[in-house]
Amino acid sequence: VQLVESGGGLVQTGGSLRLSCALSGGTFDDYTVGWFRQAPGKEREGVACFSLPDRVFYYGDPVKGRFAVSSDHAKNTVYLQMNSLKPEDTAVYYCALGYGLHIEPGLVGLNDARHWGQGTQVTVSS
Repeated sequence: VQLVESGGGLVQTGGSLRLSCALSGGTFDDYTVGWFRQAPGKEREGVACFSLPDRVFYYGDPVKGRFAVSSDHAKNTVYLQMNSLKPEDTAVYYCALGYGLHIEPGLVGLNDARHWGQGTQVTVSS
């Protein structure tokens, strides 16, 4: 199983980016899927975690209403559309596969997140 993220870059405050996560060696329907991010000096946090077969999607509080997940089964790719970007969204963004969702107030995550991509840098300038 291999995950490859792409689409990161430098954008101004208020701008948009769409990240892609392409999967090889498996199918997203066999896992729960998550987008995570890690800013310098901060812990990794869940951005969006979801199950495509179950059609359930959870978003972290800081990104609700601004970020949205989509997928293209033919391309075996999931996307993270990021709108109204803020400087605090600056981080390395990762996609991951797990088995189950771990959702608590203020936290979105995956159970047994054993597959991770290499990450893509998103930088939002003020």
